[in-house]
Amino acid sequence: MKRCVGALVAVLGLLVAAPVWAQSYPTKPIRLVAPFPPGGVADVLARAIAPELQAALGQQVLVDNKPGAGGNIGAEIVAKAEPDGHTLMLASAGILTINEFLYAKTPFDPATAFAPITVVGDMPNIVVVHPRAGVGTLKELIGKARAQPGKLDFGSAGNGTTTHLAIVLLEQAAGIKLAHVPYKGAAPAVQDLVAGQIDGLVDNPPLVLPHVRSGALKALAWAAAQRMAILPDVPTAAEAGLPGFEASSWFALVAPAGTPPEIVARLNAEAAKILKDPKMVEQFAQRGIRLVGNPAAEFAAFIPKERARWGDIVKASGVKLE
Repeated sequence: MKRCVGALVAVLGLLVAAPVWAQSYPTKPIRLVAPFPPGGVADVLARAIAPELQAALGQQVLVDNKPGAGGNIGAEIVAKAEPDGHTLMLASAGILTINEFLYAKTPFDPATAFAPITVVGDMPNIVVVHPRAGVGTLKELIGKARAQPGKLDFGSAGNGTTTHLAIVLLEQAAGIKLAHVPYKGAAPAVQDLVAGQIDGLVDNPPLVLPHVRSGALKALAWAAAQRMAILPDVPTAAEAGLPGFEASSWFALVAPAGTPPEIVARLNAEAAKILKDPKMVEQFAQRGIRLVGNPAAEFAAFIPKERARWGDIVKASGVKLE
């Protein structure tokens, strides 16, 4: 009898110590919130890693799109969720490092609301122009912008978006003034650029890549430390004569603050394996996205540096959103 009681106590102890998904599966699936509409980069990344996480954890992983307010609506849901490993988010750089400076009020404090797990993917911006701009290199663009301040029209996906802030960063780094033309989304901005209605963009690769390859647009430089394989002949900004101009849209896996360290560690380990799989790496490299999968501590140290950098850029832009 004593042996049976002792064995029962031991089993209960293991259940208590086990990761939460090992205890509750299959009654409670893991909810992976993608705080942007279906089809966007955050959604695509979430849906790529969800089945892999499910297989690794033996726990159902469901992607739940909760778009709105620059990602703040979905992020608030995650920030207020039970920190038990059953709610995760595919967060954007905007949610974690920019929105607090853009919006008059945010429903959570990004510095304390989340437990960083890992950076999932990084998508460097690229400077592209229409032939009407009359420039063939980044150096020529800067020279023309200095000679004619505010004459070159550069579009963005909207006020306060990463594509807008990248323009502000370019202006600061090069000491130039461009005319900002905000659109309601990146797609119409690219359409107008291809049509010659504006001179240029600082955007993510997916939408502009086909037009660069067709010759309709000219790619001047990557706003990154390294060239990208999808356009290997395009130099980095530093190589083109503008060191310090680096801007990207990155996405990361986070959990609610207070999630047990052992759960964060397990998620980090499994996510890193997924993101370093050669087939997965190649799949996203073709879209201009570099998969990362770095340690949680490294990611946690990266966030405040990015907040400080983009906070200054947002202030320089003068943009405030309700």
